[in-house]
Amino acid sequence: MLVITLLLCLSPFAMGQLGLDPEDDILPDLDLGIALRRVPRQVKALLNKETKPHIQDLSVKTTIISRYAFTAVSCTMINRHSTATKGVFQVQIPSTAYVSNFTMIIAGRVYPSEVKPKEKKVKQVKEGDAKPRKDEQGGQSESEMETFRVTVSIPGKNRALFLLTYEELLQRRLGRYEHVTSVRPLQLVSRLMVDVTIVDRSEITHLEVLPLRNGKSSPGIANGARTQGKPTIPVTTAIKQNKTFCKITFSPNIVQQARIATNGILGDFVVRYDLERELGIGDVQVQNGHFVHYFAPKDLPVVPKNVVFVIDTSASMVGTKIRQTKEALFTILKDLRPNDHFNFVSFSNRIKVWQTGRLVAVTPNNIRDAKKFIYMITPTGGTDINGAIQTGSSLLSNYLSSSGGHHNSVSLIIFLTDGRPTVGELKSPSILSNTKSAAREQFCIFTIGIGNDVDYRLLERMALENCGMMRRIREESDASAMLKGFYDEIGTPLLSDIRVGYTEDSVQYVTQNFFTNYFNGSEIVIAGKLTNQSAELLHVQVTGSNSDKSIVLETDVALQEREREMQQQVEAADAGPVGDDYAERVWGFLSVKDGLKSRLRSQGSQEREGFTQQVTNLSLAYNFLTPLTSMVLETPDGLLDENAPSNSAAEPSEEEVEDKPQSLHRNSKQPGKAVRKPVKKSITISKTSADGDPHFVVEFPLSKLTVCFNINGEPGQVLRLVSDHKHSGVTVNGKLIGAPAPANSRKQQRTYFSTIIVVVERPKRAYIEITPHKVILDGKDRLVLPCDTTVAVESDGLGVAIAGRSNVTVTVQGNIGFVILVHQYKNPAPYQRDHLGFYISNSKGLSKDSHGLLGQFLYQEVGLTELASNATVDEVPKNILEPSTPSTIHTSTPSPALKIKDRTVAVVKKTRKIYSGTQTVNCWFVKNNAAKLIDGQYEDYVVSHLFDTGDRPHGTNEM
Repeated sequence: MLVITLLLCLSPFAMGQLGLDPEDDILPDLDLGIALRRVPRQVKALLNKETKPHIQDLSVKTTIISRYAFTAVSCTMINRHSTATKGVFQVQIPSTAYVSNFTMIIAGRVYPSEVKPKEKKVKQVKEGDAKPRKDEQGGQSESEMETFRVTVSIPGKNRALFLLTYEELLQRRLGRYEHVTSVRPLQLVSRLMVDVTIVDRSEITHLEVLPLRNGKSSPGIANGARTQGKPTIPVTTAIKQNKTFCKITFSPNIVQQARIATNGILGDFVVRYDLERELGIGDVQVQNGHFVHYFAPKDLPVVPKNVVFVIDTSASMVGTKIRQTKEALFTILKDLRPNDHFNFVSFSNRIKVWQTGRLVAVTPNNIRDAKKFIYMITPTGGTDINGAIQTGSSLLSNYLSSSGGHHNSVSLIIFLTDGRPTVGELKSPSILSNTKSAAREQFCIFTIGIGNDVDYRLLERMALENCGMMRRIREESDASAMLKGFYDEIGTPLLSDIRVGYTEDSVQYVTQNFFTNYFNGSEIVIAGKLTNQSAELLHVQVTGSNSDKSIVLETDVALQEREREMQQQVEAADAGPVGDDYAERVWGFLSVKDGLKSRLRSQGSQEREGFTQQVTNLSLAYNFLTPLTSMVLETPDGLLDENAPSNSAAEPSEEEVEDKPQSLHRNSKQPGKAVRKPVKKSITISKTSADGDPHFVVEFPLSKLTVCFNINGEPGQVLRLVSDHKHSGVTVNGKLIGAPAPANSRKQQRTYFSTIIVVVERPKRAYIEITPHKVILDGKDRLVLPCDTTVAVESDGLGVAIAGRSNVTVTVQGNIGFVILVHQYKNPAPYQRDHLGFYISNSKGLSKDSHGLLGQFLYQEVGLTELASNATVDEVPKNILEPSTPSTIHTSTPSPALKIKDRTVAVVKKTRKIYSGTQTVNCWFVKNNAAKLIDGQYEDYVVSHLFDTGDRPHGTNEM
């Protein structure tokens, strides 16, 4: 499976020269937006006192395409001092996100990272290094955010650039999506920018930017808190919006940062939004053979619920915990609906049931008595988790089996604890087994853990094995608000037993498509692969039960229309390369999440190992840093600070792997010759090329002739440009992207090369992937570099040199060279697309058996001749898709023709512009997709995918 590492386009200032002049100073670099003399003395004093490297630029850019968020962090640090100084790169990322790339460029050297399978036994980090200090966390919740941290030594008078990307699927809670960007650089930053772009097929119906969130306030939507009055958005926040697109920027200068917090802990930049919901089966989005299905029905009647609250009242709950728990329960009682039934169980070393042997209806008297029971709770004793779950399960099970159980109701247990089992059954496997036996798939169990002394793995498995969810509440947070918020998420069931099906044999590898419950304000997301990309329709059926009946929703989805809409949506928003494989990334993300849940629920070691292998393979395929993979950072000896923690938490053992999803390891091996070299933008290359839409040019030096032709392919096709797999081991493929033709053009559409892949088989398999925005070198080391930088790297005879926004030079073993021109448009016309031009600059290492649209001519010669009067030459019909008889051209006057092999090809004189229009060449043009010039027809050069290296038969063109 294709390994894709996503690197968003980074701000130009983050990719400047990496060297530092000895005379450089911080203050001249400040982008204050005001006169320098007006910088407050306190800010100057803070900067002058800094001994650690100064963060010159910090850019956090997020693009959210249909709820899937791609985030790229770019951080440039400057060491003003003459001696090496330690620099700390620290970023807090959402706990549900996966890191997909990390690269450092220090003093001109590139240090990549690589995602590898996690070893079963990992040495624990020393206890003192296990977590960042509290002041570094900035008061953020560990349950919502995790810290990615690297400490390196930056040479004197030099810069370091850190590039980090991560991805997440936003979850809908209480009718809102929430995206959080942690802005905690731990110091004042010269140039700071947070950029959030939202692109969706559905209309954006609600959008708000919250005040910066920090301290002990509860993160997330489900905190029950509401800002009094009209909230004040962060200073400098700018919003541009239309129906399906919005761009939000936050760029406080250094003085404005100091007014918020002088320690650089500004807080969370939070964007909330919601979308117009489609009725029926929901929204199905299609892209490149994958689909994503969003289902969030509205205006359905509420399903009655049967709920048992099981509350920890052990001695450790004394004080704030029990007070906040009682406050939340009092509020929840007010929100119970007339058709609901409920009961309470409190537990310590003793178990108390409010209403023995039954669930009661919601009446004023029952609510009053329940409040009395809650009020009288007094914390004491130990923690009998097993006994409490068994008692609550027995209450609910007996009620459901009696005549009082509502047929179409939703049943659940809400279990809350702040500790581990200390009384009764103490072993987690036994507690889990007993819980599953007691629930018998009749109801779901939702678990809540408060504080730091909770066995979260036990609570998570208890919830997952019984169709529920787990929620963590940190020690210092507002437990009352978070408890109420969690209840709000699950307190309004609308559907139960939801099953989503698709046309049989039309889809494969579908993610979870059965759901026990659907709660108001949430969303069900399913992704899968299409077995036939050219299919016209996909039948979708959703079944479920609501309060009084079973429902069936079904429709046929027009796949080609949905794919065109998706393409237009991404292009209109200028989403760049992140939009090209959004649907596949969502499928990979959900597949990993599903696999981890299945692994956690697995019973035997063989089943567990199967899920482990499945998740590991998916994580490696999509370059995700997950609980089963680790990120190895290539650095030379002495660069990485040995005494600093390499990540926010201790490395997990195999048994604890679920609790520690992000891990970063140091590898002291030097990454080959990954060095920065001067790169010239102006270069001399051959005329043999494929550029424009696309125009092919072939230079024949011995014949002193230049021949040109067009290939009118289809968007999405992959063309074989060079094929020498058996000999030199080199293959070059190019993928086409479509665009409308200019006004008054004879063509209906244009096609350009959007991606060029160079696959190398020797000395070992490697590849280079080039797009107009990024370059991936995947060989001994994996590098992802943006096309707007200027840098050169080399590893195992494979070299890449990028001249920012101009060209990319690829060299293989010193005797094969290709140059890829990068065509980017600042304000493109509708018929323009960012694209690539491919030029062969050195073919000495390619064999005489080379083939492909360009490769077949490298050792070929042609001759120029004339067709005599009344001579004939076969010509392929203009519509080559129709099996009509080739037409015959009758010439009345001599006309030019080419002799190649034993074929004669009619040509006309033309001129072509190459090298981005800087040069004009005269060439002999061959019509009809190079018919008779190339071996076979152009369709013979269409391959199945970008990494296809197989030899393909080419028809002959003998007369």
